Amino acid sequence: MSLYSELRRRNVLKVASLYIVASLLLVWLTWVARTQLGLPHWAEEFVIVLLLVGFPVAIIFAWVYEITPSGLKKAVDVDQTQSIVFKTGQKLNAALIVTVGLGVVAMVADRLLPDLAVPPPPEPPAEPTVADIADAALGGDVPPEIVSFTLGNGLRVIVWPDEDIPNVAMYNFVRAGGRNEYPGITGLSHFFEHMMFNGTSRLEPGEFDRIMEANGGSNNAYTSNDVTVYQDWFPRSALEVIFGLESDRFANLAFVDEVVESERGVVQSERRTVVDNDNFGRLFEQMFATAFVAHPYQFPVIGWPSDIAAWTKDDLEAFYRRYYAPNNCTLVVVGDVTAAEVFQLTSSYFGPIPPQTPPEPVRTVEPKQEGERRLIIETDAQTPLLHVAFHGGSATDPDTLAMELLLNVLTEGDSSRLHQRLVERDALAISVGSYQQAGFDPGLIYFYLTLTPDADPAAAEAALFEELATAIDDGVSDAELRKAKNILLADHWRSLATIDGKAEALGEYEVFAGGYEALFERPGDVEALTANALREAAARVFERRNATIGVLRSPESTEDEDPS
Repeated sequence: MSLYSELRRRNVLKVASLYIVASLLLVWLTWVARTQLGLPHWAEEFVIVLLLVGFPVAIIFAWVYEITPSGLKKAVDVDQTQSIVFKTGQKLNAALIVTVGLGVVAMVADRLLPDLAVPPPPEPPAEPTVADIADAALGGDVPPEIVSFTLGNGLRVIVWPDEDIPNVAMYNFVRAGGRNEYPGITGLSHFFEHMMFNGTSRLEPGEFDRIMEANGGSNNAYTSNDVTVYQDWFPRSALEVIFGLESDRFANLAFVDEVVESERGVVQSERRTVVDNDNFGRLFEQMFATAFVAHPYQFPVIGWPSDIAAWTKDDLEAFYRRYYAPNNCTLVVVGDVTAAEVFQLTSSYFGPIPPQTPPEPVRTVEPKQEGERRLIIETDAQTPLLHVAFHGGSATDPDTLAMELLLNVLTEGDSSRLHQRLVERDALAISVGSYQQAGFDPGLIYFYLTLTPDADPAAAEAALFEELATAIDDGVSDAELRKAKNILLADHWRSLATIDGKAEALGEYEVFAGGYEALFERPGDVEALTANALREAAARVFERRNATIGVLRSPESTEDEDPS
């Protein structure tokens, strides 16, 4: 090999060496700039890619120019001599030495000089977790695994993990019932119970149920004077699917004219079945309309017929925006779940739904009843009906629990006082029952009797009031009180044996009692009640002037119903 060819070959090697050393120096400088000057994290990768692409380009260029026949021909054309090739090699040597020297100086300087005080870029804010927003542990008898929290849009969420079976119960309590209506839109709360299953902007009517059932779930709903409650029961495997379905109908409910009219017909048919063609329903509706003269509890939950026929699309949309907002709902999830995953799902699916201006509170307070009220309905009836209602308290009234115990003594089971008197002894009634309307506002203490076909309603009324007077004058015995307490406590613990019962109880106490912790205080509250507390509650409620008395009978029964 001639000296001339050897010099050219060495120049190619020197170009490669120079490129590698310079590349290492540039990568190191990029790292320094990133760590101390805040360059983006991808700066080093970008420089390395460029250098890797450039290396073969530089080698090919040097090879073509120094070694290949075309490069040699070009050298001859420009009259390149050995001395010029030699001088080129010397320049490459000098460049290599200088580059190495700069690298050494830079590394020494990096050791000796202090780091630049350039702060790193701020870390992105951490995503909130359920621990960040969960309510403080309540302690006492409240199970520690229950977690509650409120999303930024006001949605209240309560989670009770229960891994006994791989199922979940979900209840959504909407604070919208008959008390939130007025003449012209009575029954809208109940109508939405129907509409919420009939399509959204994303799902066709019927798709909600089809998807729910395809995933092994089922659902239902009910409406009362105070709330509308949506219930879902499903396997754990469908958890995210159900969250998607529920959030969709609470955000994107569709108001299609054909669907609205179809459901209007369904509600009208339902009203004919449970009210117009049902004697109990007819009397029950008229009792509330008579007992309340001011408060909206007077309106039937299903609505007056003229209002059902006259709702407009604007009425529906306004009601939906006002009441079906996250800040007007309480979501309860019980079953094979964790609080963390429920938080993640509610944040993802319900979190984006915007809150609305809270509904106007119900300001009307029913004035004190100053005298006995009566009504009579004459219609075809094989058995007369006698209903008697007294104004009582709300869910949080101090007398409400005492009255619940007293009603148990009076009407619960065949050994109860009213059953023994009216059914067994006097044979005036086929059955007798009672219930207490414990809602947001003071409601009714309600007795309902189905009389024997030939019974005199006046005689049944007189016997009923005699027994109520006995409860006021003599109170209840220790044995009766103990029995009533045992029944209430057994019912309480039995209701908490299932995930469905837990979900319903948690929601009811959270919504009506001001906090779900009251659910776990109930056994102690029951045990603390005395017979005297029941007698005092009876004395405050069971007055003639506080009573509304209704009779439904056949037209042939024309006797005077006033026992006096």
